Amino acid sequence: MTQPDPTLPTEPTAMTAVQLVSAYAAGELSPVEATQSCLDAIAARDGALNAFCLVDPDRTLLQAKDSEARWQSGNPRGLLDGVPISIKDIFLTEGWPTRRGSTSVDPAGPWLVDSPVAARLREDGMVFLGKTTTPEIAWKAVTDSPLTGVTRNPADPATTAGGSSGGSAAAVAAGMGPVSVGTDGGGSIRIPAAFCGIVGFKPTHGRIPLYPASPFGPLAHAGPMTRTVEDAALLMDILSLPDPRDPTALAPPLTTFRGEMLRDVRGLTVGYSATLGYADVDPEVARIVDAAVAALAASDLAIDAVDPGFADPREAFETLWAAGAAAMLAMFPAGTRERVDPGLGAVWARGESVSAVDYLAARQVAAAVGITMGTFHTAFDVLITPTMPGTAFAAGHDVPPGSGLGGWPEWTPFTYPFNMTQQPAISIPVGTTDAGLPVGLQIVGPRHSDDLVLAVARHAEYVLNS
Repeated sequence: MTQPDPTLPTEPTAMTAVQLVSAYAAGELSPVEATQSCLDAIAARDGALNAFCLVDPDRTLLQAKDSEARWQSGNPRGLLDGVPISIKDIFLTEGWPTRRGSTSVDPAGPWLVDSPVAARLREDGMVFLGKTTTPEIAWKAVTDSPLTGVTRNPADPATTAGGSSGGSAAAVAAGMGPVSVGTDGGGSIRIPAAFCGIVGFKPTHGRIPLYPASPFGPLAHAGPMTRTVEDAALLMDILSLPDPRDPTALAPPLTTFRGEMLRDVRGLTVGYSATLGYADVDPEVARIVDAAVAALAASDLAIDAVDPGFADPREAFETLWAAGAAAMLAMFPAGTRERVDPGLGAVWARGESVSAVDYLAARQVAAAVGITMGTFHTAFDVLITPTMPGTAFAAGHDVPPGSGLGGWPEWTPFTYPFNMTQQPAISIPVGTTDAGLPVGLQIVGPRHSDDLVLAVARHAEYVLNS
């Protein structure tokens, strides 16, 4: 008789995806049991957090039962067969409405198509727990909308979960499923990951195929949101498979992300920029990140304090962002302008005023930052920064109350530059403040070095948790 693995948590909602698969293989747990535990957690906790905008227990349990039968016959379908996962309500998901946080999207459908993300997860045999909340068309870095209301942070429900993948971050952090998948156009995976204390990975643009094409163009990425780097790497092995509907998608990887994650990264050269040369960072956040960097330096990473050398590209980013938002909203039905989030309405108006010349000039700024970073990476394998300059602030606000800031990009200076350059970047948790709010550390690599970024993140995770 197989003996239980004493290293595994006994509560399924505390298990990682890797631990769940191990328990399934050993016959210690079934996908139905794990899924029901997640559904119970959603029922118990989501009323206070508002991480989910759609839960369909009957459909979810049917998927779990199909997975259970495959495991019982010794024929699991994929790497994470039977692992429960939530999906941000931006990805088309067959059978479920994808409303993008908007009252202007008709829930009646029909909803007949899976996005590449949903298709790859379904083919692998993962179990869909539901759709997670997003601000309207994922336009900002907190998660609230006229459709779904305010999403809150499990670390402190009085604070924001961040955004725009805040529902996914809150779900994973609160034990309402071990993994999720989000989108990131200016930090929308890494911001809520840092605020909620989980792992959030934005891979190289095109590494995970997207359909329909995002009007935010090369700013738009999809990526995993997990509790561990290993789970993120496994999801990358699933999500990076090709899809013919994305003409900008990269060729399939020749190695596995989980395998490459295990490489020895000692001796790599690392640049640590505490401010990118222009950001103001909360002293407590700076202290926590500095301590994490010091621990990494003691682990045989060659770390130098250095700024990459580009000026804040926020103005150009906001031009690109507003143009993309206006392009998307132009496709919405009549009357949308009167119903949208007022902040989004202002971005829409700005986007309509952006000329082709303005847009191309902003793209030139992005290219210049990309060239600077390319040069930086000839000397440094990766760049480390804080993920955020501060911690989660009061829920229901687009900017920290009392800050005097005018828009969300102003309080997330470390994230959007690397959407403009299309580089892979990951946020991992590195501690909490005296108030118990999580702090994240960001690791950025050259374009196409997704495996390297995951390997450095896994090393950092090990060092900082030992």
